Formats: sequence, C-alpha cells, structure tokens
Amino acid sequence: MTTFALPSLTIAPAQVVRGTEILASQGAAIAALGQRPLIVGGNHSLALAAPLRDALQQAGLAAHTAHYGSDCSEVTLTRLRRQATTDHTDVVIGIGGGKALDAAKLLAYQIRCPVVTVPTSGATCAAWTALSNVYSEQGAFLYDVTLPRCPDLLILDYALVRTAPRRTLVAGIGDGLAKWYEASVSSGASQQTLIVSAVQQARVLRDILFQKTPGALRDWGGDDWQQVVDATVLLAGVIGGVGGAQCRTVAAHAVHNGLTQLAASHGTLHGEKVAYGILVQLRLEELAGKAALATTARQQLIQFYGAAGLPTTLADLGLGDISLRQLQQVAEFACRQGSDIHHLPFVVTPDAVVAAMVSPLCPELRDRPRLADSAATVAPEVQP
Repeated sequence: MTTFALPSLTIAPAQVVRGTEILASQGAAIAALGQRPLIVGGNHSLALAAPLRDALQQAGLAAHTAHYGSDCSEVTLTRLRRQATTDHTDVVIGIGGGKALDAAKLLAYQIRCPVVTVPTSGATCAAWTALSNVYSEQGAFLYDVTLPRCPDLLILDYALVRTAPRRTLVAGIGDGLAKWYEASVSSGASQQTLIVSAVQQARVLRDILFQKTPGALRDWGGDDWQQVVDATVLLAGVIGGVGGAQCRTVAAHAVHNGLTQLAASHGTLHGEKVAYGILVQLRLEELAGKAALATTARQQLIQFYGAAGLPTTLADLGLGDISLRQLQQVAEFACRQGSDIHHLPFVVTPDAVVAAMVSPLCPELRDRPRLADSAATVAPEVQP
C-alpha cells in the first residue's frame, strides 16, 4: 500500500462555549489557561468586556487591557508585544470584530501563549479560524498568517452579539456566502473525504443563509437570528478547518484585498467587499465562458443582496466615482503573484477584473426593498 503525507489540519477551537449572558461566568475557564490575561479589543468592545473583567477579578486573575487600534498591523502587534512583556501576559483574550480577534490570535502566537476569542458581532468567522490577516497602518491588506492552531477557547455570547449593528451581521452573511462560491471552485475535482465534506458543508451554509436571513433580520435575536449567527461565526469556520488549503479563498477575497488598497473603501466592512467580490468572481467565470451556471447564480445573489442590504455595485460600496486608474490598482493587487484569484480554472488578468467590476449587475433589481431596513421578505429559490 502506498503511503503519503497529508497536510495537517487546524479544524476547530479546543472548546466552544455558547449561551446568553455567559460572559460573566467564564473566569474559571480562562483561569485554566493562564493567570495574567491581556484583553485586546477596541474602545467599544473593551467597554462591553466589563462583565468578563469582573469574572476574571473574582477568579483572582491579574487582568490588563490593550487597545488594538484600528487594524491588525505590524505596528499594532509590536506595541501589543511590548505591553504583553511588561504585563507578563500568559493568556490573550481577544474581544471584538475580525481585526481585533486577528490581532489577539497573532499576538498569542508570537508570545507563545493560549488565546481566547470573544466575538462581538456575527460579521466574520475570525473567532474560530487559525488565520490572521495583517493590514497596513492605512488599512490596506498586506498578507495573511496561517497559525498552528485554532483558539483555545471561543466564547459566543448571544446577548453580546445582539447589541451589534444589523449591518455587521449582514456583512457576515456576505462573507459566509463566499465559502460556497470559493470552496466549490478551489477544491477542484478532489474526491478526498474531508474536502468533499467541507464543500458540502459550504453548500449547507449557503442554503441556511438564503433561508434564514429574512427571519433573522425581521426578528432580531430570535431563532432564525441565532441560527444565522451560528452559521457566520461557527459553521463558516468549520468549513475552512475541515477543508484546509483546498477550500481556500478565490476571487471574492482577492477582490476584497484589492479594494482595501483604496482609502475610499475603508468605510465598508470586510463582508460587504467580499460579497461584491463574489459577484465579480461569477462575472469573471461568465466572461471566460467557463461556468454555464454563473449567470443564474449571479442573478440569484443579486436578488438576495437587494433584499438583505448587501452591495451589488461599486456605487453601493461608495466607490461610484473612482477613476479607471484606481480600478486598475485594485485589479493589479487582486491579480498579484500568489493571489488566490489564480485558483480560478482559467487565466485571470487585471483587465479582465476591471471589466468584471464595471459590468452591469442587473440594475433592475436594485430598487427591491432591503431586509436590513424593513420587514420585507425576499429570499431566492436555492439552486445547486
């Protein structure tokens, strides 16, 4: 029998705790990981962490806090490492959105200690994954870092997430949808059991988001809302953990990375740019003549986006007035050497990306009511 090495997988956090108003009861769980925690977050998230700080104090832990800034950047990480050394940190707690959690995870890796993640919204699966994205001080994506393990403890407090703006969950829905449209391409024709499983889980994730989003946005905090939060924070992470490198990002995230090079894009959320990037990826497939279902899938998504409040055009991203030179800058970064956009099964050039970004995206659907702003229910029929 032939034997060969398989890539290692970082599938899941060592422990996931879910519930409502559970933050104040996690002192003992964190004490099992370390005695001198450093809580990393933004100003708003650190204020929300008051019940956690009380729990840590009651557990006899010497907790400190650190503001991560506005991005997970090399400058930020240098400053955090300096504070962690001064405070003799032996466990890092990240609380907040994706960038705060990425900073906490990467800091913990660099100082070789456990990490706890506490998401404050459903905007990304960063609380789950063994990955951190690094940005410039100006907010432009630079590179990502694959970490050797997922967080040691993930605390998902629905009461905390429920306080986040609706826009953050809508962005998480856009980011979660990309799992299917990217993994189904990057996995190729692989018949490996775990790859097949991850791709099918990505399909399930897509269908849950299609079916549950209307109810989630109508009844904030209800059953559908909780299922959507579980999908964007937890299930999206499962897919990357089980699928590994073969269920990687493709054009949707590459377009996001390119858009971050423009300062004008920094007012939009990660998942909003990724959602737009999915449409660009499907348009690239159409322009290449490689995907007969791309047109149907794109129109289906645009209908869903219009209802949920996700962007379908550059104008929706606040970029309607950018120049052709700026679009070319976005496209060239998206197509740089080593970019995940090259996992598409055809050659992609910057000119093709520009063409896909400016293509009409069914403007007749733009005036449909948006679930994020009303009680309308528009959900597409689920397609294969």
